[in-house]
Amino acid sequence: MKHFIYLFLSMTMSMNAQHIIPNSITNEVQTALEFYPELKDTPIEFRFKSKIKKSTMQARPKFGSFFRSRKNREYVILISESFKIADKEFLTVHIPSDILIGWIGHELGHVMDYTNRNKLNLIWFGIKYLLSDNHIVEAERAADTYAVQHNMEEYILKTKEFILNNADIHEAYKLRIKKYYLSPEEIMDVIEKRNDELKETETIVQ
Repeated sequence: MKHFIYLFLSMTMSMNAQHIIPNSITNEVQTALEFYPELKDTPIEFRFKSKIKKSTMQARPKFGSFFRSRKNREYVILISESFKIADKEFLTVHIPSDILIGWIGHELGHVMDYTNRNKLNLIWFGIKYLLSDNHIVEAERAADTYAVQHNMEEYILKTKEFILNNADIHEAYKLRIKKYYLSPEEIMDVIEKRNDELKETETIVQ
């Protein structure tokens, strides 16, 4: 029954310019995209998948456009159909809206990172991501940083609180979040740096 539901969802998409979004998460995706005006004309497909190893979502260039120039590249954000808390599985679309927005905002941070890389750099990035645990840390923290720099800290912090303060979520997943992603304290440091840079820019303009 669950897979039938997601088959139906995958067939009911909203087409918004360059973005393909399942109707069930249209509001959350559009809210997250509002923080990334640079991605307005970037082709991105949001697609449900039955399982994603060790993750809830995953952003990557579409295979057919991987070797294209940056301006012609297309991306897909895969979204796990379900996630597990303790021994129970829940549909991802049933998690709180703000948490889903935070997750999507993080993945859009990855897309921002990819759009700033040329073909050779992106290939090397992918190789290092597969082979180096330290590079995974670097990539995930960069995505968090992009999201916070785009003023999504409210959602990013809510997502982390949802995971780290939830007694039913497996400790192994919490440890993964702590290892690979920015901590709340580090997020505050990024906010402070962002605000300082904004003040400097305003001073120069005046």
